[in-house]
Amino acid sequence: MRTRTARRGAVVAALLLALGAPDVAAAPASPPPEAPPAAGTARTPDAPDTADTADAESAGASLVARRAALAAASRGGGAAGLDFRACPAVEDLPSHVRCATLRVPLDYARPDGPQISLTVSRATATGARGAAHQGALVQNPGGPGASGMSFPLVAGLSGWERIAAAYDLVGYAPRGVGRSAPLSCQDPASHARGPVQEPVHPSPAYKMRRLAQARAYARGCARRAGTALPYYSTANNARDLHVLRAALGEEKLTFMGASYGTYLGAVYATLYPRHVRRMVLDSPVDPDPRRIWYRNNLDQARGFEGRWRDFRAWVARHHAVYGLGSTPEAVQAGYERVRDAVARTPAGGTVGTGELRAAYLQAAYYDDVWPDRAAALAAFLRGDPSVLAAQAAPDPAAAAEAENATAVYTAVLCNDAPWPADWGTWDRDHTELARTAPFETWANAFLNLPCASWPVRVERSPVAVGSQPDRLPRTLVVAAERDGATPYAGAPELQRRLGAGASLVTETGAGSHGVAGGRNGCVDRHVERYLLTGATPGWRVTCAPHPEPAPVSLDDGAASARRALLPPVV
Repeated sequence: MRTRTARRGAVVAALLLALGAPDVAAAPASPPPEAPPAAGTARTPDAPDTADTADAESAGASLVARRAALAAASRGGGAAGLDFRACPAVEDLPSHVRCATLRVPLDYARPDGPQISLTVSRATATGARGAAHQGALVQNPGGPGASGMSFPLVAGLSGWERIAAAYDLVGYAPRGVGRSAPLSCQDPASHARGPVQEPVHPSPAYKMRRLAQARAYARGCARRAGTALPYYSTANNARDLHVLRAALGEEKLTFMGASYGTYLGAVYATLYPRHVRRMVLDSPVDPDPRRIWYRNNLDQARGFEGRWRDFRAWVARHHAVYGLGSTPEAVQAGYERVRDAVARTPAGGTVGTGELRAAYLQAAYYDDVWPDRAAALAAFLRGDPSVLAAQAAPDPAAAAEAENATAVYTAVLCNDAPWPADWGTWDRDHTELARTAPFETWANAFLNLPCASWPVRVERSPVAVGSQPDRLPRTLVVAAERDGATPYAGAPELQRRLGAGASLVTETGAGSHGVAGGRNGCVDRHVERYLLTGATPGWRVTCAPHPEPAPVSLDDGAASARRALLPPVV
Protein backbone atom coordinates (compact mmCIF):
# COMPACT_ATOMS: atom_id res chain seq x y z
CA MET A 1 0.00 0.00 0.00
CA ARG A 2 2.67 2.47 0.96
CA THR A 3 4.71 1.72 -2.15
CA ARG A 4 1.67 2.03 -4.37
CA THR A 5 0.71 5.33 -2.75
CA ALA A 6 4.18 6.72 -3.42
CA ARG A 7 4.05 5.46 -6.99
CA ARG A 8 0.63 6.98 -7.56
CA GLY A 9 1.99 10.29 -6.26
CA ALA A 10 4.65 10.11 -8.95
CA VAL A 11 2.01 9.35 -11.56
CA VAL A 12 -0.07 12.33 -10.46
CA ALA A 13 3.03 14.55 -10.63
CA ALA A 14 3.82 13.28 -14.10
CA LEU A 15 0.23 13.91 -15.22
CA LEU A 16 0.48 17.47 -13.92
CA LEU A 17 3.70 17.94 -15.89
CA ALA A 18 2.22 16.28 -18.97
CA LEU A 19 3.21 17.32 -22.46
CA GLY A 20 6.35 19.08 -21.27
CA ALA A 21 8.34 17.49 -24.09
CA PRO A 22 6.08 15.42 -26.35
CA ASP A 23 7.79 13.27 -28.93
CA VAL A 24 5.17 11.58 -31.00
CA ALA A 25 7.54 11.09 -33.89
CA ALA A 26 9.03 8.08 -32.14
CA ALA A 27 8.01 4.66 -33.40
CA PRO A 28 4.86 3.33 -31.70
CA ALA A 29 5.46 1.00 -28.80
CA SER A 30 4.43 -2.64 -29.10
CA PRO A 31 0.67 -2.97 -28.68
CA PRO A 32 -0.57 -3.88 -25.18
CA PRO A 33 -2.05 -7.32 -24.50
CA GLU A 34 -5.46 -5.99 -25.47
CA ALA A 35 -5.46 -2.81 -27.46
CA PRO A 36 -8.70 -1.19 -28.61
CA PRO A 37 -9.82 -2.12 -32.11
CA ALA A 38 -8.09 0.51 -34.18
CA ALA A 39 -6.77 1.27 -37.60
CA GLY A 40 -3.03 1.56 -37.90
CA THR A 41 -3.14 4.89 -39.71
CA ALA A 42 -4.36 8.25 -38.56
CA ARG A 43 -7.56 9.68 -39.94
CA THR A 44 -10.10 12.29 -38.91
CA PRO A 45 -13.01 10.37 -37.42
CA ASP A 46 -16.30 11.91 -36.50
CA ALA A 47 -17.62 11.75 -32.97
CA PRO A 48 -21.17 10.38 -32.85
CA ASP A 49 -23.22 13.53 -33.16
CA THR A 50 -26.73 12.94 -34.47
CA ALA A 51 -29.93 12.37 -32.53
CA ASP A 52 -30.30 9.01 -34.24
CA THR A 53 -26.82 8.00 -33.12
CA ALA A 54 -27.52 9.11 -29.55
CA ASP A 55 -30.71 7.05 -29.55
CA ALA A 56 -28.79 4.06 -30.91
CA GLU A 57 -26.14 4.44 -28.21
CA SER A 58 -28.80 4.62 -25.51
CA ALA A 59 -30.58 1.57 -26.85
CA GLY A 60 -27.28 -0.30 -27.17
CA ALA A 61 -26.30 0.47 -23.60
CA SER A 62 -29.69 -0.69 -22.34
CA LEU A 63 -29.38 -3.92 -24.32
CA VAL A 64 -25.87 -4.67 -23.04
CA ALA A 65 -26.91 -3.87 -19.46
CA ARG A 66 -29.91 -6.23 -19.71
CA ARG A 67 -27.66 -8.98 -20.97
CA ALA A 68 -25.22 -8.37 -18.11
CA ALA A 69 -28.06 -8.48 -15.57
CA LEU A 70 -29.34 -11.75 -17.00
CA ALA A 71 -25.83 -13.22 -16.83
CA ALA A 72 -25.53 -12.15 -13.20
CA ALA A 73 -28.93 -13.68 -12.37
CA SER A 74 -28.19 -16.92 -14.17
CA ARG A 75 -25.04 -17.43 -12.14
CA GLY A 76 -26.64 -16.98 -8.77
CA GLY A 77 -27.17 -13.26 -8.47
CA GLY A 78 -24.96 -10.82 -6.63
CA ALA A 79 -21.70 -10.27 -8.48
CA ALA A 80 -21.88 -13.69 -10.09
CA GLY A 81 -22.18 -12.07 -13.51
CA LEU A 82 -18.46 -11.35 -13.23
CA ASP A 83 -15.91 -14.11 -12.80
CA PHE A 84 -13.80 -12.84 -9.90
CA ARG A 85 -10.48 -14.60 -9.50
CA ALA A 86 -7.01 -13.89 -8.13
CA CYS A 87 -5.76 -10.57 -9.46
CA PRO A 88 -2.88 -10.52 -11.96
CA ALA A 89 0.48 -9.66 -10.41
CA VAL A 90 0.60 -6.42 -12.39
CA GLU A 91 -2.25 -5.03 -10.27
CA ASP A 92 -0.15 -5.39 -7.08
CA LEU A 93 -3.22 -6.15 -4.96
CA PRO A 94 -3.41 -8.45 -1.91
CA SER A 95 -5.05 -11.87 -2.09
CA HIS A 96 -8.32 -10.85 -0.45
CA VAL A 97 -8.99 -8.51 -3.39
CA ARG A 98 -10.31 -10.39 -6.41
CA CYS A 99 -10.34 -9.25 -10.03
CA ALA A 100 -12.54 -9.76 -13.08
CA THR A 101 -12.98 -8.39 -16.58
CA LEU A 102 -16.11 -6.86 -18.04
CA ARG A 103 -16.73 -6.91 -21.79
CA VAL A 104 -18.38 -3.80 -23.22
CA PRO A 105 -18.82 -2.47 -26.76
CA LEU A 106 -16.33 0.03 -28.05
CA ASP A 107 -19.27 1.79 -29.71
CA TYR A 108 -22.64 1.43 -27.99
CA ALA A 109 -24.42 2.21 -31.24
CA ARG A 110 -23.05 -1.19 -32.35
CA PRO A 111 -23.57 -3.32 -29.23
CA ASP A 112 -22.48 -6.49 -31.03
CA GLY A 113 -19.55 -4.81 -32.74
CA PRO A 114 -15.92 -4.65 -31.51
CA GLN A 115 -15.65 -5.28 -27.78
CA ILE A 116 -13.15 -4.11 -25.16
CA SER A 117 -12.44 -5.46 -21.66
CA LEU A 118 -12.53 -3.35 -18.48
CA THR A 119 -10.66 -4.55 -15.38
CA VAL A 120 -12.64 -4.69 -12.13
CA SER A 121 -11.53 -5.31 -8.52
CA ARG A 122 -13.58 -6.23 -5.46
CA ALA A 123 -13.28 -6.86 -1.74
CA THR A 124 -16.43 -8.56 -0.48
CA ALA A 125 -18.30 -7.12 2.49
CA THR A 126 -16.89 -8.32 5.79
CA GLY A 127 -20.28 -8.56 7.50
CA ALA A 128 -18.60 -7.53 10.76
CA ARG A 129 -20.89 -7.21 13.77
CA GLY A 130 -23.75 -8.69 11.80
CA ALA A 131 -23.94 -5.84 9.31
CA ALA A 132 -26.60 -6.34 6.67
CA HIS A 133 -25.24 -6.60 3.16
CA GLN A 134 -26.12 -3.56 1.06
CA GLY A 135 -24.60 -4.61 -2.26
CA ALA A 136 -21.71 -3.06 -4.16
CA LEU A 137 -20.16 0.38 -3.65
CA VAL A 138 -18.40 1.42 -6.88
CA GLN A 139 -15.76 4.15 -6.89
CA ASN A 140 -14.12 6.38 -9.49
CA PRO A 141 -11.14 8.52 -8.33
CA GLY A 142 -11.18 11.06 -11.15
CA GLY A 143 -8.74 12.23 -13.73
CA PRO A 144 -10.11 11.37 -16.23
CA GLY A 145 -7.36 8.82 -16.57
CA ALA A 146 -7.07 7.55 -13.00
CA SER A 147 -7.63 3.91 -12.09
CA GLY A 148 -9.84 2.85 -9.20
CA MET A 149 -8.44 -0.67 -9.00
CA SER A 150 -6.93 -0.03 -5.55
CA PHE A 151 -10.20 1.22 -4.03
CA PRO A 152 -10.99 -2.11 -2.26
CA LEU A 153 -7.89 -1.57 -0.11
CA VAL A 154 -9.79 1.01 1.96
CA ALA A 155 -11.51 -1.95 3.64
CA GLY A 156 -8.43 -2.23 5.85
CA LEU A 157 -8.21 1.45 6.77
CA SER A 158 -9.37 3.05 9.98
CA GLY A 159 -12.78 4.67 9.64
CA TRP A 160 -13.96 2.40 6.86
CA GLU A 161 -14.92 -0.57 9.03
CA ARG A 162 -18.69 -0.06 8.99
CA ILE A 163 -18.84 0.72 5.26
CA ALA A 164 -16.64 -2.29 4.47
CA ALA A 165 -18.87 -4.47 6.64
CA ALA A 166 -21.98 -3.56 4.64
CA TYR A 167 -20.67 -3.16 1.09
CA ASP A 168 -18.63 -5.02 -1.45
CA LEU A 169 -16.01 -2.41 -2.34
CA VAL A 170 -15.61 -2.31 -6.11
CA GLY A 171 -12.99 -0.46 -8.09
CA TYR A 172 -12.35 -0.49 -11.81
CA ALA A 173 -10.16 0.97 -14.52
CA PRO A 174 -12.31 2.99 -16.94
CA ARG A 175 -11.94 2.48 -20.67
CA GLY A 176 -8.49 3.48 -21.84
CA VAL A 177 -6.92 3.22 -18.38
CA GLY A 178 -4.42 0.59 -17.27
CA ARG A 179 -5.34 -2.76 -18.81
CA SER A 180 -8.82 -1.55 -19.87
CA ALA A 181 -8.24 -1.16 -23.63
CA PRO A 182 -5.25 1.08 -22.86
CA LEU A 183 -4.88 4.32 -24.77
CA SER A 184 -1.51 5.82 -25.67
CA CYS A 185 -0.59 8.97 -27.58
CA GLN A 186 3.21 8.98 -27.45
CA ASP A 187 6.23 6.91 -26.48
CA PRO A 188 6.22 6.68 -22.65
CA ALA A 189 10.00 7.05 -22.59
CA SER A 190 9.74 10.52 -24.11
CA HIS A 191 6.88 11.38 -21.75
CA ALA A 192 9.17 10.88 -18.75
CA ARG A 193 12.13 12.73 -20.21
CA GLY A 194 13.57 15.52 -18.08
CA PRO A 195 14.54 18.17 -17.37
CA VAL A 196 11.80 20.32 -18.88
CA GLN A 197 12.45 24.05 -18.88
CA GLU A 198 9.40 26.31 -18.94
CA PRO A 199 9.75 30.09 -19.25
CA VAL A 200 7.97 32.22 -16.67
CA HIS A 201 6.61 34.48 -19.40
CA PRO A 202 6.30 32.47 -22.62
CA SER A 203 7.41 34.35 -25.71
CA PRO A 204 5.47 34.24 -28.99
CA ALA A 205 8.10 31.88 -30.38
CA TYR A 206 7.79 29.53 -27.39
CA LYS A 207 4.01 29.54 -27.69
CA MET A 208 4.28 28.56 -31.34
CA ARG A 209 6.58 25.67 -30.43
CA ARG A 210 4.07 24.45 -27.85
CA LEU A 211 1.25 24.81 -30.34
CA ALA A 212 3.18 22.67 -32.81
CA GLN A 213 3.88 20.11 -30.07
CA ALA A 214 0.19 20.00 -29.14
CA ARG A 215 -0.77 19.38 -32.76
CA ALA A 216 1.81 16.62 -32.99
CA TYR A 217 0.48 15.08 -29.77
CA ALA A 218 -3.07 15.09 -31.13
CA ARG A 219 -1.84 13.40 -34.30
CA GLY A 220 -0.09 10.82 -32.14
CA CYS A 221 -3.38 10.04 -30.41
CA ALA A 222 -5.06 9.55 -33.78
CA ARG A 223 -2.26 7.39 -35.13
CA ARG A 224 -2.12 5.11 -32.11
CA ALA A 225 -5.86 4.82 -31.43
CA GLY A 226 -7.14 5.05 -34.99
CA THR A 227 -10.88 4.56 -35.36
CA ALA A 228 -11.28 3.91 -31.62
CA LEU A 229 -10.35 7.47 -30.63
CA PRO A 230 -13.87 9.01 -30.66
CA TYR A 231 -15.18 6.45 -28.17
CA TYR A 232 -13.20 7.60 -25.14
CA SER A 233 -15.71 9.98 -23.57
CA THR A 234 -17.66 10.67 -20.40
CA ALA A 235 -20.91 9.50 -22.00
CA ASN A 236 -19.34 6.14 -22.81
CA ASN A 237 -17.79 5.97 -19.34
CA ALA A 238 -21.30 6.41 -17.94
CA ARG A 239 -22.63 3.66 -20.22
CA ASP A 240 -19.80 1.38 -19.06
CA LEU A 241 -20.78 2.12 -15.47
CA HIS A 242 -24.38 1.22 -16.30
CA VAL A 243 -23.23 -2.18 -17.61
CA LEU A 244 -20.90 -2.72 -14.65
CA ARG A 245 -23.79 -2.07 -12.26
CA ALA A 246 -25.87 -4.68 -14.03
CA ALA A 247 -23.02 -7.20 -14.14
CA LEU A 248 -22.62 -6.79 -10.38
CA GLY A 249 -26.24 -7.88 -9.99
CA GLU A 250 -27.34 -4.44 -8.78
CA GLU A 251 -30.66 -2.95 -9.85
CA LYS A 252 -29.45 0.47 -8.72
CA LEU A 253 -25.97 1.98 -8.41
CA THR A 254 -24.28 3.02 -5.17
CA PHE A 255 -21.36 5.20 -6.19
CA MET A 256 -18.52 7.33 -4.84
CA GLY A 257 -16.87 9.71 -7.29
CA ALA A 258 -14.15 12.26 -6.70
CA SER A 259 -13.10 15.19 -8.88
CA TYR A 260 -13.84 14.14 -12.50
CA GLY A 261 -15.65 11.17 -10.93
CA THR A 262 -18.33 13.62 -9.75
CA TYR A 263 -18.99 14.65 -13.33
CA LEU A 264 -19.12 11.01 -14.39
CA GLY A 265 -21.59 10.31 -11.56
CA ALA A 266 -23.70 13.32 -12.51
CA VAL A 267 -23.81 12.26 -16.16
CA TYR A 268 -24.76 8.73 -15.09
CA ALA A 269 -27.57 10.14 -12.92
CA THR A 270 -28.81 12.20 -15.86
CA LEU A 271 -28.81 9.27 -18.27
CA TYR A 272 -30.00 6.59 -15.82
CA PRO A 273 -31.92 8.30 -13.00
CA ARG A 274 -34.02 5.19 -12.26
CA HIS A 275 -30.84 3.22 -11.59
CA VAL A 276 -29.40 5.52 -8.91
CA ARG A 277 -29.48 4.28 -5.32
CA ARG A 278 -26.95 6.47 -3.48
CA MET A 279 -24.18 8.78 -4.67
CA VAL A 280 -21.36 10.54 -2.82
CA LEU A 281 -19.82 13.18 -5.09
CA ASP A 282 -16.61 14.59 -3.61
CA SER A 283 -14.85 17.77 -4.82
CA PRO A 284 -17.22 18.35 -7.71
CA VAL A 285 -16.54 19.60 -11.19
CA ASP A 286 -18.87 22.39 -12.27
CA PRO A 287 -21.25 20.44 -14.57
CA ASP A 288 -22.67 23.46 -16.40
CA PRO A 289 -22.40 22.40 -20.09
CA ARG A 290 -21.16 25.89 -20.94
CA ARG A 291 -18.09 25.30 -18.77
CA ILE A 292 -17.23 21.79 -20.00
CA TRP A 293 -14.25 21.83 -20.41
CA TYR A 294 -12.53 24.99 -21.66
CA ARG A 295 -13.97 27.42 -19.12
CA ASN A 296 -13.59 24.95 -16.28
CA ASN A 297 -9.87 24.89 -16.96
CA LEU A 298 -9.67 28.68 -16.83
CA ASP A 299 -11.50 28.54 -13.49
CA GLN A 300 -9.07 25.88 -12.29
CA ALA A 301 -6.04 28.07 -12.96
CA ARG A 302 -7.62 30.79 -10.81
CA GLY A 303 -8.32 28.25 -8.09
CA PHE A 304 -4.75 26.96 -8.11
CA GLU A 305 -3.48 30.50 -7.66
CA GLY A 306 -5.48 30.83 -4.47
CA ARG A 307 -4.19 27.54 -3.10
CA TRP A 308 -0.62 28.44 -4.07
CA ARG A 309 -1.02 31.53 -1.91
CA ASP A 310 -2.46 29.40 0.92
CA PHE A 311 0.67 27.24 0.84
CA ARG A 312 2.98 30.26 0.88
CA ALA A 313 1.02 31.81 3.75
CA TRP A 314 1.40 28.58 5.76
CA VAL A 315 5.16 28.49 5.10
CA ALA A 316 5.41 32.13 6.15
CA ARG A 317 3.60 31.41 9.43
CA HIS A 318 6.31 28.86 10.11
CA HIS A 319 9.30 31.01 9.23
CA ALA A 320 10.93 29.92 12.47
CA VAL A 321 11.03 26.34 11.16
CA TYR A 322 11.84 26.87 7.48
CA GLY A 323 13.53 30.26 7.34
CA LEU A 324 11.82 31.11 4.06
CA GLY A 325 10.38 34.45 5.10
CA SER A 326 7.52 35.70 7.21
CA THR A 327 5.24 36.80 4.35
CA PRO A 328 3.83 34.95 1.33
CA GLU A 329 5.75 37.38 -0.87
CA ALA A 330 9.04 36.45 0.77
CA VAL A 331 8.29 32.75 0.28
CA GLN A 332 7.48 33.47 -3.38
CA ALA A 333 10.83 35.22 -3.77
CA GLY A 334 12.58 32.13 -2.38
CA TYR A 335 10.67 29.89 -4.79
CA GLU A 336 11.70 32.15 -7.67
CA ARG A 337 15.36 31.91 -6.65
CA VAL A 338 15.04 28.13 -6.75
CA ARG A 339 13.29 28.30 -10.12
CA ASP A 340 16.05 30.51 -11.55
CA ALA A 341 18.67 28.11 -10.20
CA VAL A 342 17.17 24.95 -11.71
CA ALA A 343 16.70 26.80 -15.00
CA ARG A 344 20.49 27.15 -15.07
CA THR A 345 21.43 23.84 -13.46
CA PRO A 346 18.69 21.19 -13.10
CA ALA A 347 18.52 19.66 -9.63
CA GLY A 348 19.84 16.13 -9.74
CA GLY A 349 20.25 16.57 -13.47
CA THR A 350 16.51 15.97 -14.09
CA VAL A 351 14.54 18.68 -12.27
CA GLY A 352 14.06 21.80 -14.34
CA THR A 353 11.44 24.49 -14.04
CA GLY A 354 8.73 22.19 -15.41
CA GLU A 355 9.36 19.46 -12.85
CA LEU A 356 9.61 22.11 -10.13
CA ARG A 357 6.25 23.61 -11.05
CA ALA A 358 4.59 20.18 -11.21
CA ALA A 359 5.94 19.22 -7.78
CA TYR A 360 4.68 22.42 -6.20
CA LEU A 361 1.34 22.15 -7.94
CA GLN A 362 0.79 19.14 -5.70
CA ALA A 363 0.86 21.63 -2.82
CA ALA A 364 -2.16 23.28 -4.45
CA TYR A 365 -3.93 19.91 -4.47
CA TYR A 366 -3.07 18.48 -1.04
CA ASP A 367 -1.89 20.22 2.10
CA ASP A 368 -0.43 16.88 3.25
CA VAL A 369 2.62 17.66 1.10
CA TRP A 370 3.19 21.18 2.45
CA PRO A 371 5.87 20.19 4.99
CA ASP A 372 7.76 18.18 2.36
CA ARG A 373 7.71 20.98 -0.19
CA ALA A 374 8.67 23.67 2.33
CA ALA A 375 11.58 21.53 3.56
CA ALA A 376 12.76 21.01 -0.03
CA LEU A 377 12.81 24.75 -0.71
CA ALA A 378 14.65 25.43 2.53
CA ALA A 379 17.23 22.74 1.88
CA PHE A 380 17.86 23.94 -1.67
CA LEU A 381 18.43 27.53 -0.59
CA ARG A 382 20.86 26.26 2.03
CA GLY A 383 22.86 24.49 -0.63
CA ASP A 384 21.34 20.99 -0.71
CA PRO A 385 19.39 20.28 -3.93
CA SER A 386 19.04 16.56 -3.21
CA VAL A 387 15.79 16.93 -1.25
CA LEU A 388 14.11 18.74 -4.12
CA ALA A 389 15.52 16.28 -6.65
CA ALA A 390 14.11 13.35 -4.66
CA GLN A 391 10.64 14.92 -4.56
CA ALA A 392 10.40 16.30 -8.09
CA ALA A 393 12.42 14.04 -10.38
CA PRO A 394 10.47 12.09 -13.02
CA ASP A 395 9.98 8.44 -12.08
CA PRO A 396 10.92 6.23 -15.04
CA ALA A 397 9.07 3.29 -13.43
CA ALA A 398 5.82 5.27 -13.60
CA ALA A 399 6.34 6.62 -17.12
CA ALA A 400 3.99 4.23 -18.92
CA GLU A 401 1.22 4.71 -16.36
CA ALA A 402 1.61 8.48 -16.47
CA GLU A 403 1.61 8.60 -20.27
CA ASN A 404 -1.52 6.45 -20.32
CA ALA A 405 -3.24 8.71 -17.78
CA THR A 406 -2.41 11.80 -19.83
CA ALA A 407 -3.67 10.18 -23.03
CA VAL A 408 -7.02 9.27 -21.47
CA TYR A 409 -7.34 12.69 -19.83
CA THR A 410 -6.77 14.37 -23.19
CA ALA A 411 -9.06 12.11 -25.20
CA VAL A 412 -12.01 12.35 -22.81
CA LEU A 413 -11.83 16.12 -22.42
CA CYS A 414 -11.35 16.71 -26.14
CA ASN A 415 -14.14 14.28 -27.12
CA ASP A 416 -16.65 15.55 -24.56
CA ALA A 417 -17.18 19.04 -25.92
CA PRO A 418 -16.12 21.51 -28.60
CA TRP A 419 -12.98 23.56 -27.80
CA PRO A 420 -11.84 26.82 -29.38
CA ALA A 421 -9.96 25.96 -32.57
CA ASP A 422 -8.49 29.44 -32.95
CA TRP A 423 -5.11 29.89 -31.21
CA GLY A 424 -5.88 33.60 -30.86
CA THR A 425 -8.71 32.79 -28.45
CA TRP A 426 -6.45 30.65 -26.28
CA ASP A 427 -3.68 33.25 -26.34
CA ARG A 428 -5.99 36.12 -25.46
CA ASP A 429 -7.79 34.32 -22.64
CA HIS A 430 -4.66 32.87 -21.04
CA THR A 431 -2.58 36.03 -21.40
CA GLU A 432 -5.28 37.95 -19.55
CA LEU A 433 -5.64 35.23 -16.88
CA ALA A 434 -1.89 34.93 -16.34
CA ARG A 435 -1.77 38.54 -15.15
CA THR A 436 -3.55 37.54 -11.94
CA ALA A 437 -3.00 33.78 -11.86
CA PRO A 438 0.52 33.15 -13.22
CA PHE A 439 1.36 29.98 -11.29
CA GLU A 440 -0.44 27.40 -13.46
CA THR A 441 -2.22 29.27 -16.24
CA TRP A 442 0.14 28.57 -19.12
CA ALA A 443 0.95 25.02 -18.04
CA ASN A 444 -2.78 24.29 -17.95
CA ALA A 445 -3.23 25.87 -21.37
CA PHE A 446 -0.47 23.80 -22.95
CA LEU A 447 -1.75 20.62 -21.31
CA ASN A 448 -5.17 21.07 -22.91
CA LEU A 449 -4.01 22.61 -26.18
CA PRO A 450 -4.26 19.35 -28.21
CA CYS A 451 -8.03 19.88 -28.04
CA ALA A 452 -7.64 22.91 -30.32
CA SER A 453 -6.60 20.63 -33.19
CA TRP A 454 -8.24 17.42 -32.07
CA PRO A 455 -8.62 14.96 -34.96
CA VAL A 456 -12.17 14.04 -33.93
CA ARG A 457 -14.86 16.45 -35.06
CA VAL A 458 -16.99 17.09 -31.95
CA GLU A 459 -20.39 18.62 -32.70
CA ARG A 460 -22.51 17.28 -29.89
CA SER A 461 -22.94 19.43 -26.76
CA PRO A 462 -22.02 18.00 -23.35
CA VAL A 463 -24.70 16.11 -21.44
CA ALA A 464 -27.07 18.59 -19.78
CA VAL A 465 -26.64 17.40 -16.21
CA GLY A 466 -29.92 17.75 -14.34
CA SER A 467 -32.15 17.32 -17.38
CA GLN A 468 -33.29 13.84 -16.34
CA PRO A 469 -37.07 13.41 -16.41
CA ASP A 470 -37.18 11.44 -13.15
CA ARG A 471 -36.54 12.81 -9.70
CA LEU A 472 -33.32 11.48 -8.21
CA PRO A 473 -33.10 9.91 -4.77
CA ARG A 474 -31.12 11.65 -2.08
CA THR A 475 -27.52 12.36 -3.08
CA LEU A 476 -24.60 13.76 -1.09
CA VAL A 477 -22.15 16.38 -2.39
CA VAL A 478 -19.05 17.21 -0.33
CA ALA A 479 -16.61 20.00 -1.11
CA ALA A 480 -13.79 22.06 0.37
CA GLU A 481 -14.37 25.79 0.30
CA ARG A 482 -10.87 26.61 -1.02
CA ASP A 483 -10.36 23.69 -3.40
CA GLY A 484 -8.25 24.83 -6.31
CA ALA A 485 -8.54 21.85 -8.64
CA THR A 486 -12.34 21.98 -8.67
CA PRO A 487 -13.27 25.45 -7.41
CA TYR A 488 -16.10 25.58 -4.91
CA ALA A 489 -18.61 27.29 -7.22
CA GLY A 490 -19.09 23.92 -8.89
CA ALA A 491 -20.49 22.37 -5.70
CA PRO A 492 -23.69 24.44 -5.34
CA GLU A 493 -24.13 24.26 -9.13
CA LEU A 494 -24.01 20.47 -9.03
CA GLN A 495 -26.34 20.37 -6.03
CA ARG A 496 -28.84 22.60 -7.85
CA ARG A 497 -28.80 20.36 -10.91
CA LEU A 498 -29.21 17.16 -8.90
CA GLY A 499 -32.46 18.48 -7.46
CA ALA A 500 -34.20 18.87 -4.14
CA GLY A 501 -32.85 15.59 -2.75
CA ALA A 502 -29.22 16.68 -2.97
CA SER A 503 -27.37 17.69 0.19
CA LEU A 504 -24.15 19.73 0.25
CA VAL A 505 -21.56 19.35 3.02
CA THR A 506 -18.88 22.06 2.92
CA GLU A 507 -15.52 21.90 4.68
CA THR A 508 -15.00 25.59 5.42
CA GLY A 509 -11.62 27.28 5.26
CA ALA A 510 -9.87 24.27 3.72
CA GLY A 511 -8.79 23.39 0.21
CA SER A 512 -7.33 19.90 -0.07
CA HIS A 513 -8.73 18.13 -3.10
CA GLY A 514 -10.75 15.12 -2.01
CA VAL A 515 -12.52 15.69 1.30
CA ALA A 516 -13.97 12.30 2.23
CA GLY A 517 -12.05 9.25 3.31
CA GLY A 518 -10.06 10.17 6.41
CA ARG A 519 -9.18 13.85 6.17
CA ASN A 520 -12.11 15.36 8.07
CA GLY A 521 -14.03 13.40 10.72
CA CYS A 522 -17.13 15.58 10.48
CA VAL A 523 -17.40 15.03 6.72
CA ASP A 524 -16.72 11.31 7.10
CA ARG A 525 -19.52 10.91 9.63
CA HIS A 526 -21.99 12.45 7.17
CA VAL A 527 -20.69 10.19 4.38
CA GLU A 528 -20.84 7.03 6.50
CA ARG A 529 -24.35 7.78 7.78
CA TYR A 530 -25.57 8.44 4.26
CA LEU A 531 -24.05 5.29 2.78
CA LEU A 532 -25.36 3.12 5.60
CA THR A 533 -28.83 4.62 6.01
CA GLY A 534 -29.54 6.88 3.04
CA ALA A 535 -30.06 9.83 5.39
CA THR A 536 -28.60 13.21 4.43
CA PRO A 537 -27.79 16.00 6.90
CA GLY A 538 -29.91 18.72 5.29
CA TRP A 539 -29.83 21.06 2.33
CA ARG A 540 -26.50 22.69 3.24
CA VAL A 541 -24.33 22.03 6.26
CA THR A 542 -20.74 22.90 7.15
CA CYS A 543 -17.81 21.21 8.83
CA ALA A 544 -14.84 22.95 10.42
CA PRO A 545 -11.58 22.58 8.48
CA HIS A 546 -9.29 19.64 9.16
CA PRO A 547 -6.09 20.57 11.04
CA GLU A 548 -3.26 22.03 9.02
CA PRO A 549 -0.16 19.84 8.78
CA ALA A 550 2.58 20.18 11.38
CA PRO A 551 5.44 22.47 10.28
CA VAL A 552 8.06 19.73 10.30
CA SER A 553 9.29 17.16 7.84
CA LEU A 554 6.87 14.27 7.50
CA ASP A 555 9.89 12.02 8.01
CA ASP A 556 10.36 13.50 11.46
CA GLY A 557 9.08 11.24 14.23
CA ALA A 558 7.55 14.25 15.94
CA ALA A 559 5.28 14.95 12.98
CA SER A 560 1.64 14.14 13.35
CA ALA A 561 0.77 10.86 11.59
CA ARG A 562 -0.92 11.02 8.22
CA ARG A 563 -4.49 9.94 8.12
CA ALA A 564 -5.49 6.99 5.97
CA LEU A 565 -6.89 8.54 2.83
CA LEU A 566 -8.38 7.32 -0.40
CA PRO A 567 -5.95 7.04 -3.31
CA PRO A 568 -5.12 10.52 -4.65
CA VAL A 569 -7.81 12.14 -6.75
CA VAL A 570 -6.74 14.10 -9.81
